[in-house]
Amino acid sequence: MPASIKLHQLRAFVEVTRQGSIRAASRVAKLSQPALSKSVQELEEALGAPLFIRQRQGVQLTATGKDFFRHASLILEELRVAQEEIQQRLGQAGGSVNIGVGGSIARTLMPKVITQFHHLFPEVSVRILEGQLVTLLPELRQGELDFTINTWSPGHQDNELSYETLMERDYCVVVRKGHPLANATSLEALRHCSWTMPSPNGSYYQLLQDLFADSGPLPAITITCETFMACASLLAQSDFVSILSQDFFTDPLVGHRLVALKLREKMPRATFCLIRRKDTALTPMGAQLARLFRQQSQALVLA
Repeated sequence: MPASIKLHQLRAFVEVTRQGSIRAASRVAKLSQPALSKSVQELEEALGAPLFIRQRQGVQLTATGKDFFRHASLILEELRVAQEEIQQRLGQAGGSVNIGVGGSIARTLMPKVITQFHHLFPEVSVRILEGQLVTLLPELRQGELDFTINTWSPGHQDNELSYETLMERDYCVVVRKGHPLANATSLEALRHCSWTMPSPNGSYYQLLQDLFADSGPLPAITITCETFMACASLLAQSDFVSILSQDFFTDPLVGHRLVALKLREKMPRATFCLIRRKDTALTPMGAQLARLFRQQSQALVLA
């Protein structure tokens, strides 16, 4: 009969994996290094397989460790969600909600939604990650994010996830005010420029490859900015060219320093969805936050 796995062993393994070393994990978990090492060793013995390769500078997951980490982290998140759901249903407003947002959502819907949510539930902590869906998928799959509000396009699918359409938004080619080609009227006039984009693996930005391909070779994109703020800051202080949501021009930090070009070619519209795991129900607080995002999305569409 296989040895039983203890909860503290799972927690030790997941923390060491996330921190990259026993020493770093002991500081975060506030446990001694020998205690963490013992828990991990007991877990390896229970599983009958090594989970880490021990190195001088830390630890590295074995192939078995990588597979088990996905299960272990999801188990711990499911337990957290279950515990918080019971507490919240008993009227104990607390716990946490973890969400991901795309860059344009971070500058439009998110501030209003989070302000309203915090006013309604001041005891609930919220963790917000900004990024494209492709960069947030690992945490979403592992249960570390309750949901994300991000772009989605046909063909960019994951059978583990559900996609609830919230709204569509317009995108445009963007340069700084005073850019030498601020009066350009076609993509062809901009093809030789220096472009910066998020990763082309992002669901919306995959659509742009087809757009450029119809009119000739793709422009060279040598600078990849994974956050919209990094992209917008680079645009505002250089002659780089990019494609951003039109909502970005409402950003008080850099929106006033950028202009949208009036091109013959129309950029594809982006579809924003509330994306979450199919097999995990949201906690009451997670459901409340999702409801507020739906309301603000509808208000933005009708504005």
